[in-house]
Parts: sequence; structure tokens; C-alpha cells
Amino acid sequence: MGAGAAAGAAASAAAGAGLVSSGVLFANSALSAESLTPAAMLGDGTIQVEFDGHLRSRLWRVGHGGKERRTALTHWAASDVLLVGAGVRLDDFALREHSTQAMRGEHGPGTRLRLVGESAGKIEKTVDAALFERYPGMILYTVSYRNLSARAIKLRGWTNASFEMMRQGPAQSGGDAVPPFWSYCGSTHSDRRDWVQPVRAGFSQENFMGMSASDYGGGTPVVDVWRKDCGLAVGHLETAPRAVSLPVTCRDDKVSLALSGQVKITLQPGERFDTPETFVATHAGDYFRVLSAYRRIMQDRGIQSPPAPESAYEPIWCAWGYERDCSIQLIEDTLPKVQDLGLRWAVIDDGWQSNVGDWNLNLSKYPRGEADLKRLVSSIRSRDLKPRLWYAPLAAAPGSDLLHDHTDMLLLDKDGAPQIVSWWNSLYLCPAYDKTIAYTQTLVRKFLGEWGFAGLKIDGQHLNGVAPCFNPAHGHARPEESTEKLQDFFAAIYETAMQINPDAVVELCPCGTSYAFFNFRSFNQAPASDPESSWQVRHKGKTMKALMGPSAAFAGDHVELSDGGDDFASTVGIGGIISTKFTWPEDPKPKDSFLLTPEREHLWRKWIALANDRQLPRGIYRGELYDIGFDKPETHVVEQSGRLYYAFYARRFSGTVTLRGLGAGRYRVRDYFNDTDVGEVAGANNRLHTAFDRFLMLEATPV
Repeated sequence: MGAGAAAGAAASAAAGAGLVSSGVLFANSALSAESLTPAAMLGDGTIQVEFDGHLRSRLWRVGHGGKERRTALTHWAASDVLLVGAGVRLDDFALREHSTQAMRGEHGPGTRLRLVGESAGKIEKTVDAALFERYPGMILYTVSYRNLSARAIKLRGWTNASFEMMRQGPAQSGGDAVPPFWSYCGSTHSDRRDWVQPVRAGFSQENFMGMSASDYGGGTPVVDVWRKDCGLAVGHLETAPRAVSLPVTCRDDKVSLALSGQVKITLQPGERFDTPETFVATHAGDYFRVLSAYRRIMQDRGIQSPPAPESAYEPIWCAWGYERDCSIQLIEDTLPKVQDLGLRWAVIDDGWQSNVGDWNLNLSKYPRGEADLKRLVSSIRSRDLKPRLWYAPLAAAPGSDLLHDHTDMLLLDKDGAPQIVSWWNSLYLCPAYDKTIAYTQTLVRKFLGEWGFAGLKIDGQHLNGVAPCFNPAHGHARPEESTEKLQDFFAAIYETAMQINPDAVVELCPCGTSYAFFNFRSFNQAPASDPESSWQVRHKGKTMKALMGPSAAFAGDHVELSDGGDDFASTVGIGGIISTKFTWPEDPKPKDSFLLTPEREHLWRKWIALANDRQLPRGIYRGELYDIGFDKPETHVVEQSGRLYYAFYARRFSGTVTLRGLGAGRYRVRDYFNDTDVGEVAGANNRLHTAFDRFLMLEATPV
């Protein structure tokens, strides 16, 4: 057992770059639904998995369209595969034994199915699949392999949960106006692509969870693909990052998804190799239900978002509209308008520092040093505003005193070269090195304790993941410790902030990338993270409300980044916190001005007043009610103070909308943006005919 556990740990650590290609590679197209007979099965009222005599499997959705109805999600396939030697693929394991037993664990009561099989090459495969009453439709399982032969065997890769999901109905001639599938992928990409995308033939995304570029990597290890009638999701349930892939590929009339990794270990006789704990799930609607269940499972395992203080829900002004040339005078001149509009936070953004790394004050802007900064903080507070400070940890400029005096803090690759943080032309510090942690905690104490800031804006696309560290000064047991302990680094920041001020707002902004779920226990506010469209604001909001909780403090980020630079509706309608970076009374930049003109001020004032009055960010986001891909118009709902708030989005729409989620009785419906009555709805009569451009904001109040 000891040798096997060591082999499994080494394999998990080694899973990495260059991964096994897409899951479709491992599906055996020669296997038909008629050719194999189930030898064992496990199921509940939502999902059923069947295994044949060779440990191949297929999935069913149960109870969809009727209590007894089963819908085939996949055909028979060799869903769990081991790659050994020089191109040998092991997918045929003769079933030797299987058993089912009731159990109770950290996820409550459930049922476990254990199957043991053996390959012709004397590799034993064990599958432990479990269903829990608390998580219907979600199968949790582990796959392990043991070397029963008398010779050492080289392992080079593995795949779990490799399935092909068929499209619903026949393909349309001339292409698909409506995509056959939609997808959510939790991976990070340097092009900052959408997290939620339509899936048509030709779609292919590897979704590698390691470093995809020098300073881009990590993410949430879940992929979900859904049709209009149901969906299928795959992910891993480890409590630390793993350098694995979750490939999604669409060919013709089917889409494949899987969890896969590469290893380079030798399995000695008697040793065991464990793959990461995996889940496969089916669901109705879009991906929201699966991510919500994933959040609750990981909460059982100790990873959860901390509760947000009341101030985390208050609207934000950020000085980034002035960019790095921002000065004390420009901020102080803008503060009266910030206060007058009803905003509650003032954020000092990038540019206050001497350099990235030392984090001393820029004396050309703060000539009296800390005295000037403390006066500015006092000025912000005097206007009933809360000051927040921008900061980018784990990065240090080559010319900084920090790197001159402490090169031992650097994260180094296997050749001894530092890792680059491209945006600031800086170098990575190792998050798993005690000196890096201690230095960072000292800075947090200065920012919140000595300087008096009420919150931190922690920023940078490099914060989701880091590469393995080979710096000999750090004494890592394994290079992957830097990757796995990044979450502990952020926990140290958060815990230090809470010790100073239990109501501090700690915002984490990974600059356009998908959030790394393992860091979620270390921030209490999340922005849309440099959105490139209003669509990104909305689907990022839905994602974060699933992963953090339905009342998460999610900010739409600067409204100036939305469509038209003024789309407050996309933030307010999803229960997001308003944020803006307007400049006033003048903008010194000749280009890219964010000046608050009289016309803009009228609109800004209206939306901020509506947001402050309705307080939707404190409400419950009802992401299960509408499918963000297939329901048209796109619809989001927030429940707050006994009322339901519906937000509809489309370039132009005329037709009927359905108000889902209403309770018993009648509701008065009002367009709260235009301040007009729309009518009443009740029970099954929950449809309204309407027409709008861009958005429609409805408030349904019980009569």
C-alpha cells in the first residue's frame, strides 16, 4: 500500500504539459449499444451508469420527460484508459468482481459500486463509483491501476470519463443557426476568450489546467456540454490544482469530453497508480446546476468562499480611468462627484507605486511619501467613501531592490531561469517559499494597518496559477509544490487582512482569465475581471454566482468595458455590483477619455440610484431558472426582499417572455428602469408580450 500510494502521488504530481489529445481518441467507435450487455450498474433518479464485462461503460439520463423514462446520453465506450510503454493503450479489462454497498461519508449517505478487472498484460484496474443522496445526478469515482506482473511497467498517460454525447435530433442542412450544444470550460487562455461558448462541428478546446503561457494558467477543473434537453459534465475533485486536461471536441453530430493527463513514472511489481478523483454529471438546463453542486462538494472538503462584509456590496469608483498618470489632485478633484452620484468606494489603482516589487510610493506623485498618501486616504474617508488599494503580488521588476537583495525568492524553472510576468515586465516570486509569504504579509499589514485602506484590489493575469519551481533555495519536496500551494499563499494574504480588519474587502481580479477555484477561500469579492463584452459580464456573473454562492459579491467591473461603455443593465440585472472608472471634471488623456459628460452623468446617476435602491447584489441569483444558451431572449433572475427581478437581453426582441420561478398568487409586473407598469401575472399565466432593444428590466411584486 505504501509503495502504491507513493506511486499515485508521484503520478498526480507529474501529470503535465503536452497532454494526451482529445477524449474522442479513446472512444471505441466499433462498440454499439446493442453489442454489449450490462454486468453492473449504479444509478439514482437522475443518472445511471452501466458497465459491461470489460469495464466499458455508458451513461443514461433518468426520469427526463417522465418518471421511468431513460434517455441515452452516450454509447458504450472505454471511458477510462491507461497508456503504457511505447504507444500501448489499455482499455480492455476483464471484469473479475464487483460489489455494491451503502455508505456514509463527508458527503452524507450514498451507495458505492466497486468493480475490479484485469488486462491481458496483468494490470489490475479498480473503479470505485459513488452516488450521494445530497448530489443527485452526479457520480464521483476513482480509478486505480495495480501492476500484477513480475516486471516494471512504464506509464505515460491516462484518461477518465471519456464520453461522446450525441446531438438532439438530426443535423440541419446548411449548418446550424442554433448550435446543437453549448459549453462551459473552466480553463485559462491568454486570448481571454468566453467561458461559455456555442459548440458546433469543428469546435476543439484542450482546456489544460497547467500553465498555458508564461503567466497564464490554472482555472476551475470542470467542463460542461449541454443540449437543449440535458447536459453532461466532467471534472476532478482534488483539493489542489492538477496539471490535467479536460478536452472538448465536436465532430459531426457528437461532442466528446474527458479528463486526461500525462505521466512519466515506472510502476514496479505490486505498486498502484491512482488517477485524480473524477466526477461525471448530467443535468437539465445549463451549467449552473453542476457548478453549484461542485461548489457544495468542495465546501464539504474545506474549500469555500468566505462570507462577504456588507461593504463588499456597495458600488465602486476606480481611479483607473486616469490610468498610470493618475495623481493626488486628479483623484481629489473627482471625489465630490463620486460621492454625489451615490458611489461608496474609491479605488487607487496601478501607478501609485515606485515599482512592482518594492511597493514604495512613487515620489513624483507623493513627494512627501506616506504623509501624502495618508492625507489622500483621509480625504476619501471624509466624503463617506471607503479607500481601496490596488496591488499585484508575486511579481517583482528586475530593477527592484527586492530582487537585488532577495533573488532567492524567485520561481525558477528546471534550467534555473526565472518565469516572466509579461504585463509588468516582471519576474515571478515563488508562492510556496516562506520568505515570499512573510514579505507579502508585511505589505498587507502596511496597506491596511499603517496606511488605513479598507480593502485590497489584488490584480494580475498571473495569479491563477504558477509553474513548478526548481529553485534549490526553497527546499521543495517536489517542484509542483509551488503550483499546489498557491492557494495557501492567498490564504495567508486573506487571513492577514482579516486580522487587521475583519470587514476588509479583498477583491481578486485575475485579469480576463477564468478563476482558479482553489483560491476561492481567499477573497470575498470578485469582479468580471476585464470583460471584453457585456456577454462576458453576464456569463461570468452567472459562473461566479454558481461557484461562490447565489449571493456572492460579484462586481461587473468598470462599466466602460461593457458594450457601448454604458451597459449598466448587464451588471444590475444579474445581481452585480456597479463599478465605474469615469473621469471628472476633466480627462487629461487626449485619447480613450472616460469623461463623465452631462449626458453620461444623467445615465450613471439613474442606474446607481436604482442599484442602491433595489440592492440586488444582496439577493439570491436564480441561475437554475433559465438556460443562458438556448433560452431566448437571454434571461437572468434575482430574488430579493420577496420580489423577483427579471433581466432580459437581446439586440432587438419582440415576442413573448415567460416569468419562471413565481410563487403562488398574483404578481404586479413593472419595468423598473422606465418606471412603467406592465401588467399582472399569476400561476400558469406567467407570460407577457413585449418588445425591447438591448435590455428589459422587470420587477415582479406579490399583490
